[in-house]
Amino acid sequence: MPDPEPVSDSLPDSLPDGNGASAVEPAGELAALVADIRAFNRFYTAHVGALSERLLASPFSLAEARVLYELGQRDGLTAAVLGRDLDLDAAYLSRILRRFAQAGLVARRPDPADGRGRLLGLTAAGRDAFAGLDAASRDWLGGVLGALAPDRRRALAAAMGAIRTILGDPVAPERTGAPTAAPVVIGSARMGDVSWAAHRQAVIYRDAYGWNARFEAMVTEIAGAFLKAHDGAREHCWVAGQGGAILGAVFLVRVDDGLAKLRMLYVEPTARGLGLGRRLAETCLDFARAAGYRRITLWTNDCLIEARGLYDSLGFALVSEHPHSEFGPHMVGQVLERDL
Repeated sequence: MPDPEPVSDSLPDSLPDGNGASAVEPAGELAALVADIRAFNRFYTAHVGALSERLLASPFSLAEARVLYELGQRDGLTAAVLGRDLDLDAAYLSRILRRFAQAGLVARRPDPADGRGRLLGLTAAGRDAFAGLDAASRDWLGGVLGALAPDRRRALAAAMGAIRTILGDPVAPERTGAPTAAPVVIGSARMGDVSWAAHRQAVIYRDAYGWNARFEAMVTEIAGAFLKAHDGAREHCWVAGQGGAILGAVFLVRVDDGLAKLRMLYVEPTARGLGLGRRLAETCLDFARAAGYRRITLWTNDCLIEARGLYDSLGFALVSEHPHSEFGPHMVGQVLERDL
Protein backbone atom coordinates (compact mmCIF):
# COMPACT_ATOMS: atom_id res chain seq x y z
CA MET A 1 0.00 0.00 0.00
CA PRO A 2 1.50 3.34 -0.94
CA ASP A 3 2.27 5.83 1.79
CA PRO A 4 -0.21 8.67 2.20
CA GLU A 5 0.63 12.20 1.21
CA PRO A 6 3.16 13.36 3.83
CA VAL A 7 1.30 16.60 4.49
CA SER A 8 -2.39 17.45 4.26
CA ASP A 9 -3.04 20.00 1.56
CA SER A 10 -6.70 20.52 2.18
CA LEU A 11 -9.19 20.13 4.96
CA PRO A 12 -12.99 20.28 4.62
CA ASP A 13 -15.22 23.28 4.81
CA SER A 14 -18.03 21.15 6.18
CA LEU A 15 -18.23 18.56 8.93
CA PRO A 16 -21.06 16.91 10.89
CA ASP A 17 -23.16 19.46 12.74
CA GLY A 18 -21.72 18.55 16.10
CA ASN A 19 -25.01 17.72 17.80
CA GLY A 20 -24.76 15.03 20.42
CA ALA A 21 -21.71 13.34 21.92
CA SER A 22 -18.74 12.44 19.77
CA ALA A 23 -18.34 8.80 18.87
CA VAL A 24 -14.74 9.00 20.03
CA GLU A 25 -15.43 10.88 23.26
CA PRO A 26 -13.22 9.57 26.09
CA ALA A 27 -14.98 7.89 28.98
CA GLY A 28 -15.96 10.37 31.65
CA GLU A 29 -15.46 13.43 29.43
CA LEU A 30 -19.16 14.24 29.28
CA ALA A 31 -19.50 14.05 33.06
CA ALA A 32 -16.47 16.31 33.50
CA LEU A 33 -17.93 18.78 31.02
CA VAL A 34 -21.26 18.81 32.90
CA ALA A 35 -19.37 19.64 36.10
CA ASP A 36 -17.40 22.40 34.36
CA ILE A 37 -20.53 24.03 32.94
CA ARG A 38 -22.32 23.86 36.27
CA ALA A 39 -19.33 25.56 37.87
CA PHE A 40 -19.43 28.25 35.20
CA ASN A 41 -23.15 28.77 35.74
CA ARG A 42 -22.58 29.29 39.48
CA PHE A 43 -19.77 31.75 38.78
CA TYR A 44 -21.66 33.69 36.12
CA THR A 45 -24.96 34.04 37.98
CA ALA A 46 -23.05 35.40 40.97
CA HIS A 47 -20.92 37.67 38.75
CA VAL A 48 -23.90 39.36 37.08
CA GLY A 49 -25.96 39.50 40.27
CA ALA A 50 -28.66 37.18 38.99
CA LEU A 51 -29.22 35.84 42.50
CA SER A 52 -29.75 39.26 44.03
CA GLU A 53 -33.27 40.13 45.13
CA ARG A 54 -33.07 43.35 43.08
CA LEU A 55 -31.13 43.80 39.84
CA LEU A 56 -28.54 46.62 39.62
CA ALA A 57 -29.95 48.38 42.69
CA SER A 58 -33.30 48.75 40.90
CA PRO A 59 -36.75 47.89 42.30
CA PHE A 60 -36.93 44.94 39.88
CA SER A 61 -35.97 41.29 40.18
CA LEU A 62 -34.14 39.62 37.30
CA ALA A 63 -37.39 38.15 35.93
CA GLU A 64 -39.18 41.49 36.22
CA ALA A 65 -36.29 43.24 34.48
CA ARG A 66 -36.47 40.74 31.60
CA VAL A 67 -40.20 41.36 31.21
CA LEU A 68 -39.63 45.11 31.29
CA TYR A 69 -36.86 44.80 28.71
CA GLU A 70 -39.03 42.81 26.31
CA LEU A 71 -41.88 45.31 26.63
CA GLY A 72 -39.42 48.15 26.08
CA GLN A 73 -38.15 46.53 22.89
CA ARG A 74 -41.41 45.12 21.50
CA ASP A 75 -44.55 47.16 21.93
CA GLY A 76 -47.87 45.41 21.43
CA LEU A 77 -47.10 41.95 22.78
CA THR A 78 -49.74 39.66 24.17
CA ALA A 79 -49.12 38.03 27.52
CA ALA A 80 -49.15 34.62 25.82
CA VAL A 81 -46.38 35.57 23.39
CA LEU A 82 -44.35 37.21 26.15
CA GLY A 83 -44.63 34.15 28.38
CA ARG A 84 -43.70 31.82 25.52
CA ASP A 85 -40.66 33.80 24.47
CA LEU A 86 -39.34 34.16 28.01
CA ASP A 87 -40.41 30.63 29.01
CA LEU A 88 -42.17 32.00 32.08
CA ASP A 89 -44.96 30.26 33.95
CA ALA A 90 -48.27 31.92 33.06
CA ALA A 91 -49.27 32.50 36.68
CA TYR A 92 -45.85 33.94 37.54
CA LEU A 93 -45.97 36.27 34.53
CA SER A 94 -49.49 37.33 35.43
CA ARG A 95 -48.32 38.41 38.91
CA ILE A 96 -45.46 40.44 37.39
CA LEU A 97 -47.80 42.17 34.94
CA ARG A 98 -50.32 42.88 37.69
CA ARG A 99 -47.59 44.52 39.77
CA PHE A 100 -46.47 46.57 36.78
CA ALA A 101 -50.04 47.67 36.09
CA GLN A 102 -50.57 48.69 39.73
CA ALA A 103 -47.34 50.71 39.57
CA GLY A 104 -48.51 52.42 36.40
CA LEU A 105 -45.75 50.92 34.26
CA VAL A 106 -47.87 48.80 31.90
CA ALA A 107 -51.18 49.40 30.15
CA ARG A 108 -53.36 47.08 28.10
CA ARG A 109 -55.22 47.98 24.93
CA PRO A 110 -57.53 46.05 22.60
CA ASP A 111 -55.92 43.91 19.93
CA PRO A 112 -57.26 45.14 16.57
CA ALA A 113 -56.68 41.68 15.11
CA ASP A 114 -58.59 39.94 17.90
CA GLY A 115 -61.41 41.72 19.68
CA ARG A 116 -61.05 39.47 22.70
CA GLY A 117 -57.28 39.94 22.99
CA ARG A 118 -55.29 42.60 24.81
CA LEU A 119 -51.91 44.03 23.84
CA LEU A 120 -49.33 45.08 26.39
CA GLY A 121 -47.36 48.31 26.24
CA LEU A 122 -45.28 50.47 28.54
CA THR A 123 -46.73 53.72 29.83
CA ALA A 124 -44.63 56.88 29.99
CA ALA A 125 -43.62 55.86 33.53
CA GLY A 126 -42.81 52.39 32.27
CA ARG A 127 -40.60 53.77 29.51
CA ASP A 128 -38.77 55.90 32.06
CA ALA A 129 -38.25 52.86 34.29
CA PHE A 130 -37.00 50.83 31.34
CA ALA A 131 -34.63 53.62 30.24
CA GLY A 132 -33.14 53.87 33.73
CA LEU A 133 -32.64 50.12 34.04
CA ASP A 134 -31.23 49.90 30.51
CA ALA A 135 -28.73 52.70 31.22
CA ALA A 136 -27.67 51.07 34.50
CA SER A 137 -27.10 47.77 32.70
CA ARG A 138 -25.02 49.44 29.99
CA ASP A 139 -22.97 51.33 32.56
CA TRP A 140 -22.31 48.20 34.60
CA LEU A 141 -21.27 46.16 31.59
CA GLY A 142 -19.19 49.04 30.25
CA GLY A 143 -17.30 49.06 33.52
CA VAL A 144 -16.67 45.32 33.35
CA LEU A 145 -15.46 45.48 29.74
CA GLY A 146 -13.49 48.67 30.32
CA ALA A 147 -11.32 46.83 32.82
CA LEU A 148 -10.32 44.27 30.17
CA ALA A 149 -7.70 44.57 27.46
CA PRO A 150 -9.16 44.87 23.91
CA ASP A 151 -8.14 41.35 22.91
CA ARG A 152 -9.82 39.92 26.00
CA ARG A 153 -13.01 41.85 25.22
CA ARG A 154 -13.06 40.39 21.72
CA ALA A 155 -12.38 36.90 23.07
CA LEU A 156 -15.24 37.26 25.56
CA ALA A 157 -17.68 38.41 22.87
CA ALA A 158 -16.59 35.60 20.56
CA ALA A 159 -17.02 32.98 23.29
CA MET A 160 -20.50 34.22 24.13
CA GLY A 161 -21.45 34.26 20.47
CA ALA A 162 -20.23 30.69 20.09
CA ILE A 163 -22.33 29.58 23.07
CA ARG A 164 -25.46 31.13 21.56
CA THR A 165 -24.82 29.56 18.18
CA ILE A 166 -23.98 26.09 19.49
CA LEU A 167 -27.04 25.98 21.75
CA GLY A 168 -29.30 27.19 18.93
CA ASP A 169 -30.31 30.63 20.20
CA PRO A 170 -33.74 31.21 18.61
CA VAL A 171 -33.73 34.97 19.17
CA ALA A 172 -33.65 36.58 15.72
CA PRO A 173 -32.37 40.16 15.31
CA GLU A 174 -35.44 41.14 13.29
CA ARG A 175 -37.71 40.10 16.20
CA THR A 176 -35.86 41.96 18.94
CA GLY A 177 -34.71 44.97 16.98
CA ALA A 178 -31.15 44.09 18.01
CA PRO A 179 -28.32 44.91 15.61
CA THR A 180 -27.38 42.25 13.11
CA ALA A 181 -24.26 40.17 13.66
CA ALA A 182 -20.89 41.62 12.76
CA PRO A 183 -19.89 40.87 9.15
CA VAL A 184 -17.56 37.99 8.38
CA VAL A 185 -14.31 39.42 7.06
CA ILE A 186 -11.56 37.49 5.31
CA GLY A 187 -8.13 38.96 5.98
CA SER A 188 -4.49 38.09 6.45
CA ALA A 189 -3.54 35.97 9.44
CA ARG A 190 -2.23 37.87 12.44
CA MET A 191 0.08 36.78 15.24
CA GLY A 192 -1.28 33.56 16.77
CA ASP A 193 -3.81 32.83 14.01
CA VAL A 194 -1.72 30.21 12.20
CA SER A 195 -1.14 28.21 15.40
CA TRP A 196 -4.82 28.55 16.27
CA ALA A 197 -5.84 27.17 12.87
CA ALA A 198 -3.66 24.08 13.41
CA HIS A 199 -5.06 23.56 16.91
CA ARG A 200 -8.67 23.84 15.81
CA GLN A 201 -8.23 21.43 12.93
CA ALA A 202 -6.68 18.83 15.21
CA VAL A 203 -9.63 19.11 17.62
CA ILE A 204 -12.35 19.25 14.94
CA TYR A 205 -11.10 16.18 13.07
CA ARG A 206 -10.55 14.25 16.28
CA ASP A 207 -14.13 14.89 17.37
CA ALA A 208 -15.76 14.35 13.96
CA TYR A 209 -13.72 11.48 12.55
CA GLY A 210 -11.57 10.07 15.34
CA TRP A 211 -8.32 11.12 13.68
CA ASN A 212 -5.28 10.54 15.85
CA ALA A 213 -2.24 12.45 17.11
CA ARG A 214 -0.36 11.85 13.87
CA PHE A 215 -2.80 14.22 12.21
CA GLU A 216 -2.18 16.81 14.92
CA ALA A 217 1.56 16.41 14.44
CA MET A 218 1.17 16.90 10.71
CA VAL A 219 -0.90 20.09 10.82
CA THR A 220 1.40 21.47 13.52
CA GLU A 221 4.41 20.82 11.28
CA ILE A 222 2.69 22.51 8.33
CA ALA A 223 1.89 25.58 10.42
CA GLY A 224 5.40 25.69 11.86
CA ALA A 225 7.06 25.43 8.47
CA PHE A 226 4.85 28.22 7.12
CA LEU A 227 5.72 30.50 10.03
CA LYS A 228 9.44 29.79 9.79
CA ALA A 229 9.83 30.47 6.09
CA HIS A 230 7.25 31.64 3.59
CA ASP A 231 7.46 34.04 0.67
CA GLY A 232 4.88 36.73 1.36
CA ALA A 233 4.66 37.61 -2.32
CA ARG A 234 3.68 34.08 -3.37
CA GLU A 235 2.47 32.35 -0.18
CA HIS A 236 -0.20 33.44 2.25
CA CYS A 237 -2.64 32.50 5.03
CA TRP A 238 -6.13 33.98 5.23
CA VAL A 239 -8.49 33.91 8.19
CA ALA A 240 -12.27 34.36 8.22
CA GLY A 241 -13.16 36.38 11.28
CA GLN A 242 -16.30 37.79 12.87
CA GLY A 243 -16.25 40.08 15.88
CA GLY A 244 -12.85 38.79 16.99
CA ALA A 245 -13.71 35.11 16.52
CA ILE A 246 -11.84 32.97 13.98
CA LEU A 247 -14.33 31.02 11.86
CA GLY A 248 -11.96 29.39 9.37
CA ALA A 249 -8.66 29.63 7.50
CA VAL A 250 -6.81 28.56 4.37
CA PHE A 251 -3.15 28.52 3.26
CA LEU A 252 -1.51 28.86 -0.15
CA VAL A 253 2.11 27.71 -0.54
CA ARG A 254 4.57 27.39 -3.42
CA VAL A 255 5.48 24.02 -4.93
CA ASP A 256 7.48 25.48 -7.81
CA ASP A 257 7.30 28.60 -9.96
CA GLY A 258 4.24 27.37 -11.84
CA LEU A 259 2.47 25.23 -9.24
CA ALA A 260 0.78 26.38 -6.02
CA LYS A 261 -0.77 24.25 -3.29
CA LEU A 262 -3.97 24.95 -1.32
CA ARG A 263 -3.60 23.72 2.25
CA MET A 264 -5.48 23.37 5.50
CA LEU A 265 -8.83 24.83 4.46
CA TYR A 266 -11.29 24.58 7.33
CA VAL A 267 -14.44 26.23 8.70
CA GLU A 268 -15.67 26.04 12.28
CA PRO A 269 -18.67 23.73 12.80
CA THR A 270 -20.62 26.69 14.22
CA ALA A 271 -20.13 28.65 10.97
CA ARG A 272 -21.45 26.09 8.50
CA GLY A 273 -23.85 27.26 5.84
CA LEU A 274 -22.36 30.75 5.46
CA GLY A 275 -20.37 29.90 2.33
CA LEU A 276 -17.06 30.54 4.08
CA GLY A 277 -15.35 27.48 2.59
CA ARG A 278 -16.02 28.80 -0.91
CA ARG A 279 -15.01 32.35 -0.02
CA LEU A 280 -11.72 31.19 1.48
CA ALA A 281 -10.95 28.89 -1.45
CA GLU A 282 -11.78 31.58 -4.02
CA THR A 283 -9.57 34.06 -2.17
CA CYS A 284 -6.78 31.50 -2.41
CA LEU A 285 -7.35 30.99 -6.16
CA ASP A 286 -7.42 34.72 -6.87
CA PHE A 287 -4.12 35.22 -5.05
CA ALA A 288 -2.53 32.29 -6.89
CA ARG A 289 -3.48 33.78 -10.26
CA ALA A 290 -2.18 37.23 -9.32
CA ALA A 291 1.08 35.69 -8.07
CA GLY A 292 1.69 34.13 -11.49
CA TYR A 293 1.01 30.47 -10.79
CA ARG A 294 -0.35 28.46 -13.72
CA ARG A 295 -1.79 25.50 -11.79
CA ILE A 296 -2.95 24.69 -8.27
CA THR A 297 -3.12 21.37 -6.41
CA LEU A 298 -4.49 20.10 -3.10
CA TRP A 299 -4.82 16.87 -1.12
CA THR A 300 -8.02 15.70 0.56
CA ASN A 301 -9.63 12.44 1.70
CA ASP A 302 -12.71 10.63 0.44
CA CYS A 303 -14.51 10.82 3.78
CA LEU A 304 -14.61 14.62 3.48
CA ILE A 305 -17.59 14.57 1.15
CA GLU A 306 -18.68 18.20 1.48
CA ALA A 307 -15.14 19.44 0.84
CA ARG A 308 -14.84 17.30 -2.28
CA GLY A 309 -18.11 18.75 -3.54
CA LEU A 310 -16.75 22.26 -3.05
CA TYR A 311 -13.54 21.46 -4.92
CA ASP A 312 -15.44 19.87 -7.79
CA SER A 313 -17.60 22.98 -8.09
CA LEU A 314 -14.45 25.11 -8.25
CA GLY A 315 -13.09 23.14 -11.19
CA PHE A 316 -10.65 20.80 -9.46
CA ALA A 317 -10.27 17.34 -10.98
CA LEU A 318 -9.00 14.08 -9.48
CA VAL A 319 -5.41 13.31 -10.47
CA SER A 320 -4.62 10.34 -8.24
CA GLU A 321 -5.79 8.56 -5.11
CA HIS A 322 -4.37 6.09 -2.62
CA PRO A 323 -5.75 4.25 0.45
CA HIS A 324 -4.13 4.82 3.84
CA SER A 325 -4.71 4.67 7.59
CA GLU A 326 -2.24 7.37 8.54
CA PHE A 327 -4.66 9.12 10.91
CA GLY A 328 -6.27 5.97 12.36
CA PRO A 329 -9.42 5.16 10.35
CA HIS A 330 -9.08 3.75 6.85
CA MET A 331 -9.61 6.33 4.11
CA VAL A 332 -8.56 7.18 0.56
CA GLY A 333 -6.30 10.16 -0.02
CA GLN A 334 -7.07 12.13 -3.18
CA VAL A 335 -4.90 14.58 -5.12
CA LEU A 336 -6.88 17.21 -7.04
CA GLU A 337 -5.64 19.85 -9.48
CA ARG A 338 -6.88 22.57 -11.78
CA ASP A 339 -5.44 25.16 -14.17
CA LEU A 340 -5.47 28.81 -13.23
